[in-house]
Amino acid sequence: MTKAVFFDIDGTLINIHHNRTSISPLVKKAIRELRAAGHHTFIASGRPWAYLSAELTQEDLFDGYVLMNGAVVILDGQVIFRQDMPAQTVKEMVDLAESHGLEYILESQPKVYLRQEFKGLENVYRKIDIDVDQFVRDFDLSDVHAAKLEFLCDTPGADGVFEKLLSWPGVTGLIDPTLRKYMELYAADISKATGIQRALNYLQIPLENSFAFGDGLNDMEMMGTVGHALVMGNAGPELKSLAEHVLPTVDEDGVAEGIYRYILKRI
Repeated sequence: MTKAVFFDIDGTLINIHHNRTSISPLVKKAIRELRAAGHHTFIASGRPWAYLSAELTQEDLFDGYVLMNGAVVILDGQVIFRQDMPAQTVKEMVDLAESHGLEYILESQPKVYLRQEFKGLENVYRKIDIDVDQFVRDFDLSDVHAAKLEFLCDTPGADGVFEKLLSWPGVTGLIDPTLRKYMELYAADISKATGIQRALNYLQIPLENSFAFGDGLNDMEMMGTVGHALVMGNAGPELKSLAEHVLPTVDEDGVAEGIYRYILKRI
C-alpha cells in the first residue's frame, strides 16, 4: 500500500544549531529508498519556498511540499493550494512593526520580501545558509501577497508588541521561547496538518497510511493528525507525548532509523 511520508526540516533533517545545514548521506539514502519502494515523500515545514536549498528542491528527494505551516501545498511542481493572509491585516501588522522599530520579512510563493535596511534578519538567514541574494529587497507593500510573516526585535517580546501581534484576530504563530526576540505569524485556520490533509486528499491516500517526522512546536497539529507520528529524540516533551515512536536525535540520523524500522521495516 502506498504511503505518504512528511518531513520537517529544522531539527529533523538538519540541525542549524550545530551548523549542519545539509541532510546526512544516510538519511538521503533512506529517503530515496522510500521513493524507490513507491511511497510519496514530502517536506512539511514552516519555511517558504525561497528558504529551501537546492538539496531539498533539486535532488529528487521529495515529491511535494507543505510550506509556511500549510499555507502552500505543492505536488509534482504544481501549487494545489495557497492561502495568503488578508492584505489589510498584513498592512496593519507591518505598520505596527515599523512604528516600534521591528524588522520583518514577508513570505510569499515563490518569493520573500525583506527590506534592504533589515540587516538583523539578513544575518539570521545567512548564518543558516539561506540564499539571501534571492530575496526581493525593494518592493511596494501593496504589491505583495504574503502568507506568513516573521519579525525580529532587540528586546525580549518587543516590549509587548509580539503579544499584541499574536493576539490579532484570525492569526496564530510562535515566539522563540529562548530569547523571545524572533516571532512568526500565519493564518489561524491553517497548519501543517491542514496542508497534509490536502495533499492526502489530492493523492487519495488514506490517513492511516501517512507518517510524519518532526521535532518542534509547529509540528504539534501534524503529529496529532497523521496515522503514524515519528518524533525526534531532540524534541520537547509536548511533542513526544504525541509520538507513536520516539526516534534517535537528528544528530544520530533518527530519520533514517525511523524509515527503516517503522516504514520499510528492514530492521
